[in-house]
Amino acid sequence: MFLVHTYIGAFKMKNVSISELRANLLKYLEIVQQGKRITVTSKGRPLATLTPPVSQHTAAKARLKKLAKTAAIHDVMSPTDESWDALK
Repeated sequence: MFLVHTYIGAFKMKNVSISELRANLLKYLEIVQQGKRITVTSKGRPLATLTPPVSQHTAAKARLKKLAKTAAIHDVMSPTDESWDALK
């Protein structure tokens, strides 16, 4: 088995040749499912990176937190002392 570890920051990424990936696909998919990233190589050159799927729930919460930082909250219950054309 040919497996190379590359360190990116504090994160260890596995490099796997495409032939090794084909021979042991289920094993590498299980590794990715555990949260690891794997770079698939051919002749030592990167072809693709396998990453675990992003949780839609987690991604939505992150977007809402980012949006909440820029949201303006106003009083929508108090009268504005403005007359509306619809009330005439």
